[in-house]
Amino acid sequence: MHARRAGGSTMKRKQSGMTLTSFVVVLAVVGFGLYIGMKLFPMYQEYYSVRTAMKGLANEAGSANMDPSKLQDLFFRRLYINYSENVKKEDVKFERIDGGWRMKVNYEVRRELVGNLDVVGKFDTSQDMIGRGVE
Repeated sequence: MHARRAGGSTMKRKQSGMTLTSFVVVLAVVGFGLYIGMKLFPMYQEYYSVRTAMKGLANEAGSANMDPSKLQDLFFRRLYINYSENVKKEDVKFERIDGGWRMKVNYEVRRELVGNLDVVGKFDTSQDMIGRGVE
């Protein structure tokens, strides 16, 4: 509805808001952001599975006295349960520390993003295995 002036003419009001073009642009940016999030989320979910497996193994009774090959076997069993696919045996290293072992996991995940562009995640974490408990 238009407001009437004293002289009988109508006064036009300026409309404000998004045009269809700007709405499509915003929708495309949000969609691309969600697409990138869908590509990155599994990489970080797997990283947190690796961290959880390492912490659980560190808290296991007698982990400080276990052989590195036994620790590695138990670690990969935990990862298998969490469907982790990117960590390989050569990515896991052990070094002797006072009272146990330090487990280091250093791996890379590469996912296709768009066309010939990839997104790469490099993950490097370590955990001291000094858990002593009743076996």
